[in-house]
Amino acid sequence: MKVNLRSFKQKVRHNRKQLKTFLTKIGKQNPKGWDTNAEKVSAQVWKEVDCLSCANCCKTMTPTFTNTDIKRIASHLNTTAAAFKKEWLTYDKKDKDWLNKVTPCQFLNLKTNKCNIYEVRPADCAGFPHFGKKKVIDYLHVHQQNVELCPATYKMVEKMQAILN
Repeated sequence: MKVNLRSFKQKVRHNRKQLKTFLTKIGKQNPKGWDTNAEKVSAQVWKEVDCLSCANCCKTMTPTFTNTDIKRIASHLNTTAAAFKKEWLTYDKKDKDWLNKVTPCQFLNLKTNKCNIYEVRPADCAGFPHFGKKKVIDYLHVHQQNVELCPATYKMVEKMQAILN
């Protein structure tokens, strides 16, 4: 289903605090069946959300680039890792991470919402929004951040809340 970002942002403004409170509560309680329910809900969410109609993650966030990502992408672009970093990335000294210099992502085609390096994209992008992690409870802090930026995460948390309440 096509994502209406304007409508999504209104929902976030209205429900942000409640959804974040729910995730905090889940983190403290770690309810039985959370991972199994999350897996089922994830399958439902992906039937309802079309990432190519949104791409808000690529428009508003930056992935973390590992050294393996950098080498793979640099090779794909026929350049060196050092040249790739110099042209496209910045180093976050506090977190010790390589990040995009700009947002939206320089590899996002803004007309199609497709990634120009999709086949070799960073692992962080390939795993986003991190629903498939085995212990969902360990990623609640990520979902708390993403609930405001990713319609799929928002739907996932909303559906999990309906199941567990």
